[in-house]
Amino acid sequence: MSSRTVQFKQVDVFTPVPFKGNPLAVIFDAEGLSSERMQEIARWTNLSETAFLMPPTDPRADYRVRIFTTAVELPFAGHPTLGSAHALIDSGYAPKTPGRLVQECGVGLVTLAERENGEWAFAAPPATVVPLTAAQTDRLAAALAPAVIDFSAPPAAVDNGAPWLVVRVSDAAQCLALTLAGDARASVAALVAETGMHGIAVYGPHAPDGPATFELRVILLGAENIEDPVTGSANAALATLLRAQDRRPGERFTVRQGTALSRDGRVSIVYDDAASGAPIWIGGASVTVIDGIFRI
Repeated sequence: MSSRTVQFKQVDVFTPVPFKGNPLAVIFDAEGLSSERMQEIARWTNLSETAFLMPPTDPRADYRVRIFTTAVELPFAGHPTLGSAHALIDSGYAPKTPGRLVQECGVGLVTLAERENGEWAFAAPPATVVPLTAAQTDRLAAALAPAVIDFSAPPAAVDNGAPWLVVRVSDAAQCLALTLAGDARASVAALVAETGMHGIAVYGPHAPDGPATFELRVILLGAENIEDPVTGSANAALATLLRAQDRRPGERFTVRQGTALSRDGRVSIVYDDAASGAPIWIGGASVTVIDGIFRI
């Protein structure tokens, strides 16, 4: 089989410190690769996601990306969005509009903005929010026990291109102590499948002097059956749900994720209510860990 070499970067996302965030493989110049080949490469890299960069088909976009887990292609995902943007800028690319990038992906165009500290943030794609039924909520509460669901912010299925079942528990300690095994895991997996979600995103508030506003854990219960280190789309889903439930902790807040996996992901969320369409910005640092060439 003929092959060629392209630029490659492995980026750690939602951290300024290598090995503390969520790694992403970024394959440049991926035009011409079949979907099957991309999926094969993503299985081989064995990371949460692998991003394939190529020229855009929409003239408004700076680049196009296709995002694959080890099992499926995703129309959108948050950490590949920030990681791809970082990799592209790190390679020397100059945006069409300084301080702005427009990414073309499965959900359409996603805008990214550079912040004063050099980090990037993406505008969360539009999302649908569907509350659970009473029966579904009862099943979920039983499966998560002894963790206590905070029903002042009812659990809901939130889909922004990556669908998550978002659940609030009483505090960050309960979030970190949560275990899903045996019948409880099977019950939650069945509920995730029933609602068409990828997995469950459980969050709990920290104390006012804590390391972040919320602690978040994301557990995939479909084709992948793992805990994700840091998840941009789930943080976007959380921010969207808080706004829909009128539970925003302020104009901006922070989320820590990955603690249970010995990571230290940090996500910053800003509500831009003054702008047209009132976007929610999901941001964080990224750092290049591996820089080289890839044989495709």
